[in-house]
Amino acid sequence: MELSKKKLFNEHGDRDWGKRRMIGGNTTNLIELNNVKYEWATKMYRQMMNNFWIPEEIPLAQDAKDYKNLTQFERQSYDKIISFLIFLDSLQTSNLPNVNEYITAPEVNLCLTVHTFQEAVHSQSYSYILDSVCSAEVRDRIYNEWREDKHLLRRNRLITDLYERFIDEPTSENLVRTIMANYILEGIYFYSGFSFFYALGRMGKMLGTVSEIKYIQRDELTHLALFQGIFREIRRENPDLFTNELLADLNTMMRTAVEHEITWGQYITNNQINGLSNEILDQYIKYLSNERMRKIGLDVLYPEVIEHPMKWVESFSNMNSMKTDFFEQKVTNYTKSSNLNWDDM
Repeated sequence: MELSKKKLFNEHGDRDWGKRRMIGGNTTNLIELNNVKYEWATKMYRQMMNNFWIPEEIPLAQDAKDYKNLTQFERQSYDKIISFLIFLDSLQTSNLPNVNEYITAPEVNLCLTVHTFQEAVHSQSYSYILDSVCSAEVRDRIYNEWREDKHLLRRNRLITDLYERFIDEPTSENLVRTIMANYILEGIYFYSGFSFFYALGRMGKMLGTVSEIKYIQRDELTHLALFQGIFREIRRENPDLFTNELLADLNTMMRTAVEHEITWGQYITNNQINGLSNEILDQYIKYLSNERMRKIGLDVLYPEVIEHPMKWVESFSNMNSMKTDFFEQKVTNYTKSSNLNWDDM
């Protein structure tokens, strides 16, 4: 199908929500939240708004002391993961508007706009962390880490190349690939890094950073569900678009991402962090991949991986497990609807 950007205002657009489509629709581009087709998107928008948080409300003075006492390997891993997360969220902040220009459902446009804002907050969070825990010299080195570390550069290029392919050639097929790339980024690419921080937290180290990561992961779960919903609706409305060739490409994208994430996770932990052996990380990322593929109706790539190998990560990352005495801080959880489970959308 032909793909084109939305007009800023389409005076010949159709207000009938029954005729609305995720892509290729005839939208006026006006937002009417009492006239929606994708009700899951309006619920998600409100959840995302309720998840508002401020990075600077989490004190990091103890982290600055802990950082100096990390082992050399722990500190190296911490620096490299922060560098990678800075890249991912900076990339998302810049690229999400490119996707939003082609989505013709205003209620979904709102979600993507909040998503973009939240990625900017995450970047603010990393800047705050670096300003708080390390010297200016170390901070600058972390920002430039990808220039020196071939592993980081390789990781950064995979998603970037997919995004730029769509920018250069905005076809329907490339949009689907970009949506899959976003889904992979939100659902696979963060998780070795997140688990590292939670492993430090279990040891009582860098608890302020861990708290920041919990808030970031809570946001990422809604982002994951958002792209899951977009993917599902596009496939439902455009079944002919999903040819065997395109589906094979999507499988290859996921398999490549899993291989990259496992290699990265093993590189930054290397059997040196309690609870994060190379074998466990391998199984964990493959398990996550299977879960992500099931949610969008695609065949799993690793049917031999059935059990979650790191259930402690799920319980540790749960926002409801945050205790003010544990983190010695005011918990800034503004959400009124934390019982919503986007994983079951």
